[in-house]
Amino acid sequence: MRAMPIPSILGFYLCLIFSPTLVAVGQQNTGFKVIVLAELGDQHRPYVDAAKIWLRDEAIKGSFTIDYIVSPDSITDLFLSKYQLFIQLNFPPYGWSDAAKGAFERYVEEGRGGWIGIHHATLLGDFNGYTMWPWFSEFMGGIRFTNYIPGFASAKVVAEDNRHPCMKNVPSGFLVEKDEWYTYDNSPRPNVHVLASVEESSYSPDSNIKMGDHPVVWINEQYKARNIYIFMGHDPGLFKNTSYSTLLRNAITWAASANVRKGQK
Repeated sequence: MRAMPIPSILGFYLCLIFSPTLVAVGQQNTGFKVIVLAELGDQHRPYVDAAKIWLRDEAIKGSFTIDYIVSPDSITDLFLSKYQLFIQLNFPPYGWSDAAKGAFERYVEEGRGGWIGIHHATLLGDFNGYTMWPWFSEFMGGIRFTNYIPGFASAKVVAEDNRHPCMKNVPSGFLVEKDEWYTYDNSPRPNVHVLASVEESSYSPDSNIKMGDHPVVWINEQYKARNIYIFMGHDPGLFKNTSYSTLLRNAITWAASANVRKGQK
């Protein structure tokens, strides 16, 4: 569950840090612009904070800029038109207004920008009084969240398509030391292009919370936007994992690249 706004000096500083008008890093008018919708809930805050540091460094090296928002309320067609890439950083697909949903759907369907979803972005179902967003479920391959490993487990992630640009220099198999390994009511595989899956037999400690066929990185080629979902994204230690950081760096370059020239016109 997301943390509520803090009516204090801490809340004031959080607003400064995550203001949608704040250009976090990078060089102005070069490269591309990224909007990050960041989850501030307690359990995901450590990963989000680590991601911000990593993204800041990547933006400086890659000469792109990043703005942050912590609510979808400001999302409109005009707002999104400023950005070549949308990163959904652990923010769930519920609690969005109809206007924000519509603008996001057009952004993806019409290829107005790229999209990267991390971890909590597939918390699809009925939560906190909100019903499931059907369009987003279809976007993610027709899935609904069913369960997770609350005590965490390490596991081996296996690459399935090393030829895809997002998987460049990513090993054929790599260890993720700590994650929740969401399960869904069915595998998204029939409706998406799977880039990597988790080897459930490698869970340590073992768990009976399993799917069988268990994709964890995929793209949906039925939409014009370059899009990629990466499940792994709970433990801040992931940014010390070279395989993971390579995957995420590749995803940023690939998802944004189709829209860079468009954004510079």
